[in-house]
Amino acid sequence: MKIAVSAEGNTLNSMMDLRFGRAPSFFIIDQETGDTEVLGNEAAFATGGAGIATAQMIVDKGVSTVITGNVGPNAMKVLKAGDVTIYQGRHVPVQENIEYFEKGLLTKIESTVPAHFGMGRQGQR
Repeated sequence: MKIAVSAEGNTLNSMMDLRFGRAPSFFIIDQETGDTEVLGNEAAFATGGAGIATAQMIVDKGVSTVITGNVGPNAMKVLKAGDVTIYQGRHVPVQENIEYFEKGLLTKIESTVPAHFGMGRQGQR
């Protein structure tokens, strides 16, 4: 199973980014092999469609679980169509969110935030 965590930086000590589509990077952890990959999110600074592009990138990587903060309605549709389960992470380092997930302490996200929720919210927590 592959897990993706939205991140503000490129180390496991980076804080999880609360924005899915506008997160600068994602950690992809393969729980079977232990491999970790950091993906830069080219869609983070797009003028539109960031959530959809980010969701498609995650689906294309074969991810089955996402840990993030907020997911917009269009990104949610793409993730659900790709059979990806989404969990509400916490604004703590990526590594801590992975540990919370493994202990069953994160809640599934079933609903979304309004469209364009993450626009212009850089730096706001």
